[in-house]
Amino acid sequence: MCEAAAYVLKDGQEELLLAEVDVIEPEGDGLRLVSIFGEQKVIKASILRLNLVNHKVILVEK
Repeated sequence: MCEAAAYVLKDGQEELLLAEVDVIEPEGDGLRLVSIFGEQKVIKASILRLNLVNHKVILVEK
């Protein structure tokens, strides 16, 4: 599978926001993440780093 896990960087630590992420798209001044199960989260954040080998998306809140 090619899904990724999305994490928010807080105090230097990665906190899981959403697992099995399939779609990340702009939403207003943030991002909308959608998992393969249809779960959605909207967060005012930007992408800090993508680690495609490890299937990780690291976000930083605005």
